[in-house]
Amino acid sequence: MNIFPLRLIPASTNFNFMALRWPAVILAGLLFVLSIGLIAVKGFNYALDFTGGTVVEVRFDKPADVDGVRDHLEAAGYAGAQVQSFGSGSDLLIRLQPQAAAEGESTGDANNRTAADVLRAISLEGNAATVMSTEFVGPQVGKELAMNGVYAALFVMIGFLIYIGFRFETKFAIVAILTTLFDVLIVAGYFSFSGREFDLTVLAGLLAVMGFSINDTIVVFDRVRENFRAMRAEPMEIMNASINQTLSRTIITSVVFFLSVLALYLYGGGSLEGLALSQMIGAVVGTLSSIFIACPLLTMGALAVSKADLLPKAKDLEELERRP
Repeated sequence: MNIFPLRLIPASTNFNFMALRWPAVILAGLLFVLSIGLIAVKGFNYALDFTGGTVVEVRFDKPADVDGVRDHLEAAGYAGAQVQSFGSGSDLLIRLQPQAAAEGESTGDANNRTAADVLRAISLEGNAATVMSTEFVGPQVGKELAMNGVYAALFVMIGFLIYIGFRFETKFAIVAILTTLFDVLIVAGYFSFSGREFDLTVLAGLLAVMGFSINDTIVVFDRVRENFRAMRAEPMEIMNASINQTLSRTIITSVVFFLSVLALYLYGGGSLEGLALSQMIGAVVGTLSSIFIACPLLTMGALAVSKADLLPKAKDLEELERRP
């Protein structure tokens, strides 16, 4: 008995995806440039992980509701506060955006004033809170985290390039990196445009999007390579066949992944919202790019792939035909 309606997705399709290759690539190029422009001009709404701020550790008499504490802080004017529980659940770590010190007020006095304000804001009836410690985390830590994030992204990109170059061919590696970079920039562009907080969980989500995107693209490329060896057809026809043959698998994988991160978005709490949202957007964009961008790029200009690129015998035959 088939309890999951996978049969709604045809196992064999014959859509002419390559007929849309130019509109798809042009639209992708425009979105790519727009995302870069948004990030360059508007930037991101960096969270405390990158900007620094005040860290307050509080202890409640009984386990506290993290979301409720976060709502109380937002109502008191501390928008974007990060609240995390640790230990027994009665201890909370609260991170706040940097607060401007009053005239003549030292940093220590400003931290103490902030801690007192936080204590008043989160005091719950029947569950008293006590401030255990308060300190200021400087922005230098944020700069180090930002650079580590950039290094991680570059490391992943270079690793993908080497792996795909060895497994397939250089043209496949270049297209895979371009497609993955497109997916990541679209997700990052959304966070820049919407002004949503960009924290370490969002950065982790972007790295996960890279992995999801490259995996989806490799599945299609693997079928392209097999069809170049097995089919006697033009590259355009081979690309179309490869996309159609992997379409069912691509959609099923993407839907399952999307539903998983949707559950995380709905029930994971505010601290995981950015992670889940970035992955949901990445799942949609990554699926579309592997269908409408990856293979079309392999038919254009210097990136065009032929049998000679994948089959040594075909390459040797092509060289013989060119000789006088």
